Amino acid sequence: MKAPFETAACRYRPATQPTFYFIGVTTTSSSIMRVFPAWARHLGLKDAVLKGIDFPLHADPEAYREVVSFIKSDPLSLGALVTTHKIDLFNAARDLFDVIDPHARLMRETSCLSKRDGKLICHAKDPISSGLAIDGFIPAGYFADTGAEVLSMGAGGSTIAITWHLMRKERGADLPSRIIVTNRSQPRLDEIQRIHTGMTSTVEIEYVLADRPEINDGTLAALKPGSLVINATGLGKDAPGSPITDDGVFPKRGIAWDLNYRGDLIFLDQARRQQARQQLQIEDGWTYFLHGWTQVIAEVFDIAIPVSGPDFNAISRIAIEAAKG
Repeated sequence: MKAPFETAACRYRPATQPTFYFIGVTTTSSSIMRVFPAWARHLGLKDAVLKGIDFPLHADPEAYREVVSFIKSDPLSLGALVTTHKIDLFNAARDLFDVIDPHARLMRETSCLSKRDGKLICHAKDPISSGLAIDGFIPAGYFADTGAEVLSMGAGGSTIAITWHLMRKERGADLPSRIIVTNRSQPRLDEIQRIHTGMTSTVEIEYVLADRPEINDGTLAALKPGSLVINATGLGKDAPGSPITDDGVFPKRGIAWDLNYRGDLIFLDQARRQQARQQLQIEDGWTYFLHGWTQVIAEVFDIAIPVSGPDFNAISRIAIEAAKG
């Protein structure tokens, strides 16, 4: 009998050294391909390598099942970080996971695959990494003090994770006064609404079908001062463009956060043109990138990686230097 990954169309060869996979859309252009070897040396991950696997957006479910089956069956394939395909891969391969962590079960997505004791584990690490990133640039008590709202454009895994973090009951009164999620298609909005309903949060949430950027412009214009505006669409990295037009106006004293750190970054350019006039705080996706990767590396290789302090700063410096190369 053939192993699960030995299909006629299989393009995967058994790993010959400890291998960690990056499942995305344009993995070869990501700075992680230069950063990971430097991190591996720093963290003592002897002989470990990173390999990228690219799929088109919303790929054939069989393609996702093939790569998951391969990783599960191949001894030296230790796990993977998943971007862009988090929800589609989870839906396609759910029955192949031996263990699904609570975040992944709630959010029906996977950002991390790891293996322990012969079992393939599906994790959703974004709630942790997005929380670490947000708490790094928004001080505790900000939403309670300002009454600010949140607009997240894009209803995929990142927005699911970010809104989960901001809606948690453990935050007490430090909750957004309103969260608006926009997306170009209705099914993703339906799915995130299902997840939010299961959280039984007190935060007011609106779901807006925005199949044209002008609709996002209108939502942007209605935000309260100080509100957080997030580009979680992938536009600017996975595809060119921005979710808003050049006529979109950011809220006074607002925070513009692009989850991208590479690409054409048009959304960030739009925010920078308004920075002085609107008194904007502008954040890119670099710290989110750091936490996203280090959380998954720690899980896959079963090591401890600090999330702040001198050791984390050293990891950031190593990444910056390696990315330049």
